[in-house]
Amino acid sequence: MTTKPLTILLATTMLAAPALAQQPAPAPAPAPADTAAPPAEEEIDISAPGGSNSEIVVIGRRIPNTVRLSREVVSVLSSADIARSGEGDIAGALKRVTGLSVVGGRYVYVRGLGERYSLALLNGLPIPSPDPLRRVVPLDLFPTSVLASSVVQKSYSANFPGEFGGGVINLTTKAVPKEAFFTVGGSIGANTVTTGQLGYVYAGGKKDWTGFDDGTRRLPTGIRASQDAGTALAVGGNYSLRQLQDITATLTNAETNVIFSNDNIPVNWSANMSGGRAWDVGDARVGFVFAAGFSNDWQTKAGKQQLSGGAAVGPGGTLQLNPDQDFDFAATEFRSVLNGLFSVGAEFGDHKIRFSNVYVNDTIKEARIQSGTDDINVGRDVLLQRNATALFRRQLIDTQLVGEFKFGDLTLDVRGTYANSKRLAPYERFNNYAFSAQFNDYVNDLRSPGQSSLVAFSRLNEDVWGGGIDLGYKFRNGPFPIRVTAGYAWSSADRSSERFDYRYQSNAALPGAVTQQRPDFLLSDFNVYTYGIILNTISTVAPRYDARMTVHAGYGQIEIEPADGVQFVAGVRYETGKQNVTPVDVFNANPGSAFNTPTNIDKGYWLPAATLTWNFAEDMQLRVAASKTIARPQFRELAPQPYFDTESDRLSFGNQFLTNSELINVEARYEWYFGRDERIAVGGFFKDIDKPIDAIAFVQGGTFQTTFANAPNARLYGAEIEVQKYFDLSGWGKLFETRRFFVSANYTWANSEIRVKAGDTTRFPLSGEIVPATDIFRNGLPLTGQSDHVANLQFGFQDDEGLSEQTILLNYASNRVAFRGPSGQPDLVEKPGIRLDVVIRQGITLFGREIEAKLEARNLTNTRYQEFQRLNASRIDTNTFALGRTIQASASVKF
Repeated sequence: MTTKPLTILLATTMLAAPALAQQPAPAPAPAPADTAAPPAEEEIDISAPGGSNSEIVVIGRRIPNTVRLSREVVSVLSSADIARSGEGDIAGALKRVTGLSVVGGRYVYVRGLGERYSLALLNGLPIPSPDPLRRVVPLDLFPTSVLASSVVQKSYSANFPGEFGGGVINLTTKAVPKEAFFTVGGSIGANTVTTGQLGYVYAGGKKDWTGFDDGTRRLPTGIRASQDAGTALAVGGNYSLRQLQDITATLTNAETNVIFSNDNIPVNWSANMSGGRAWDVGDARVGFVFAAGFSNDWQTKAGKQQLSGGAAVGPGGTLQLNPDQDFDFAATEFRSVLNGLFSVGAEFGDHKIRFSNVYVNDTIKEARIQSGTDDINVGRDVLLQRNATALFRRQLIDTQLVGEFKFGDLTLDVRGTYANSKRLAPYERFNNYAFSAQFNDYVNDLRSPGQSSLVAFSRLNEDVWGGGIDLGYKFRNGPFPIRVTAGYAWSSADRSSERFDYRYQSNAALPGAVTQQRPDFLLSDFNVYTYGIILNTISTVAPRYDARMTVHAGYGQIEIEPADGVQFVAGVRYETGKQNVTPVDVFNANPGSAFNTPTNIDKGYWLPAATLTWNFAEDMQLRVAASKTIARPQFRELAPQPYFDTESDRLSFGNQFLTNSELINVEARYEWYFGRDERIAVGGFFKDIDKPIDAIAFVQGGTFQTTFANAPNARLYGAEIEVQKYFDLSGWGKLFETRRFFVSANYTWANSEIRVKAGDTTRFPLSGEIVPATDIFRNGLPLTGQSDHVANLQFGFQDDEGLSEQTILLNYASNRVAFRGPSGQPDLVEKPGIRLDVVIRQGITLFGREIEAKLEARNLTNTRYQEFQRLNASRIDTNTFALGRTIQASASVKF
């Protein structure tokens, strides 16, 4: 597709702290900046020896340095902002930023655009995701203790990767400390629907509490040999009955199969420490920073999961949805997180070098019970019970080397990274029983409808290499300063993913007494050898896939200040991307099928961008920006491999016929900084998306499944406003002489609509059939994941001379489409609702030590998670459960 005309092009300077404002690194976030205004008449001399003697009068003397020196539309979360939010991970803290909402507690949506349109960087470098459903890393992996700041840039600039839709989130880890420090802390917390309440657990391994398996879930040798050789487990094939029985008997049984009730789920707790030190070595300053944390958390979800097979005529002759599958469910998740950071840095003159390393291990252990009916597959009169156990371990290792060098008017930045992510899910167990009137008990004969036992093994590994170089020079001899920068970036991601599903079957009918046994007895070695119970490979499409994406990009941009208070930055990026996803039909179950069609996307794009900033008063400025960007399909969206998403309890698979999306972005923003730390900002934005990727759903064999397709076109537009104001309370008496009352509020209104008309087509997954787009999409519907209204309100008290903060936080997001409704049904809608949090932080001195105490109360509104369908007066609760209220107390001690 050719580049559309743009009236204004967009580009940027980097998001550096004031001292690094001239560095051309692609996305370094600013360190926490001092936002106090400089003296009223201060002039900043930016001339240098050997350059011209001209001076630029900075009109915006009351505009915070970080915001003033960035040429783009940005929101900054400093370490103080993160601390005030009280959140334990950066995903929670970011939902307080204007226009941002967090879906599933992990994925950040910028201005209502899905996580595929958001880019996350760590110190300006790419990071892989350990989640096989998404390429974007889930931000709940990053505890706030290892981060110095976070910058959200909503307008595109040419020094960023071209995959930029809603915005980029750049996380900056802590670097060389100003002074030595060592801090130890911990927390304890409880949830009203989990802690001390009924939950469900299973034994697993003895080291599960650490987040690591002790070998209990090791893949049996016979199963691994079958996968490697491509020989499916089945009688009459490559294996005898005895061989299959031997392989079946090697599986870990009771430890992964039996669910127990626990009437007293434990409390949540965490421990952490951090420290750092720096030395002066000649003219250089060398230092290190480290941080480590460990936590155990529990969450029980109990509620409704329903599914409608389609609309039917109800009372009064109106159409309504009926719950053809109707289950009550309860699931308990135990989560163990281990994280660490180690960074070594050196600063000498105007040069900086940083070597950073991040490690995160995040493990979820889940036990789930469902009880209800399935009129689609079994019949409404048969009561079913479905039990499931699983362990999902996600790991991220990231190492980076960054150098920033300045030689007068010449700057040079070099950077490199290697990262590895893994996701291991051994022994996903599913045991399904049906109530038998004959035995007055639940039975599982391994063959009748609604009665089965299954097990799955999956694993993912992804390696990411990346590097880049930026060169900049400032010319001072012309009528006004001109800065020219150019750079090159490269990244390569290689992923291997596999999932193998197996079903237990018997070669003869099981005795009634055996069918009544609990899962570990039913699948015991005795029954395996006595009744011929064996594992059979379920022939799925592409149980394994290999994927690679290689990106090369070069950019150039120019920054000019033609008049006092006027900045113009224009640039263009040329980016090529080669993306390949190759399904592997391991067992040759679908030879010659379109299911095995590999995806090869090889396209290059010219991506122009520009921003004009007019600092027309000492405390006001106006920005106008426009750009062209792209969005590539994610690996999982392209791979036809089935995958069960435990977050949504749905089977998902990709569409190997997806194509890239192209975006045109235009926006404007007015900013007024009317006092210290005080501001009002108002903005508007518009995006046109060609061939956006949207989630669609359908019901097949009584199973709700989701996949993806390209819609013809979509548009998104909206407005946002942000206000922050402090009130001096020193006149209220001695108790308040050092205190301020603050109010911070932001609101974003956004509207999106899919545009589809007669004659538009799209390609359906697996078969690749070209179908009318109107068969899948309806004109005017919003994009999935987009809330029309997102609002945040914070207010409370703050002490200027010591640590004492009391903050009330309100967060609201309006209903948003989670999935397209299957077979013409209404869409599945998520209702985030209103959440009220309270965070109290207080510094005290005890035995000569500085202590920070914190008390947090979360979701005091007791808002539930709700996902549902509506048709006239009927409602189907596809996934609804209680979240409860959470109370947590923590303390940290400085040594």
